[in-house]
Amino acid sequence: MDNPSSIDAGPDGTEVQANVSSTSALPQEELERLTTDIIGALKTVYDPEIPVDVYELGLIYKVDIEDDRSINIDMTLTAPGCPVAGEMPGWVSDAVSSVAGVGHVNVDMVFDPPWTPDRMSEEAKVALNWY
Repeated sequence: MDNPSSIDAGPDGTEVQANVSSTSALPQEELERLTTDIIGALKTVYDPEIPVDVYELGLIYKVDIEDDRSINIDMTLTAPGCPVAGEMPGWVSDAVSSVAGVGHVNVDMVFDPPWTPDRMSEEAKVALNWY
């Protein structure tokens, strides 16, 4: 693996930031643009049973941006038996692949730690009346 830069989701899904390796071959401005654009792309993917995008739901656990601009994503589902479990990683890959300058996109489904509603952003909680 090259020197990755990472976007890590906090426990409530809102504290996502780029952790940029000081030895990254990509210029800082490029990493910031990719980070912003990848988050924007992730916000276009919705769980079909919940009217909130996968990013705000806190389903995206990690995004690594490699020096060659390939992207590795760890994501989860609200429940392992989710009916779109086989399709959602493809939707996420397609959305991120549409970002200018992105290379190959790999999406891994992970279930550790398990998703809980605590991972949702405030925006998602408001949209779902989760109070």
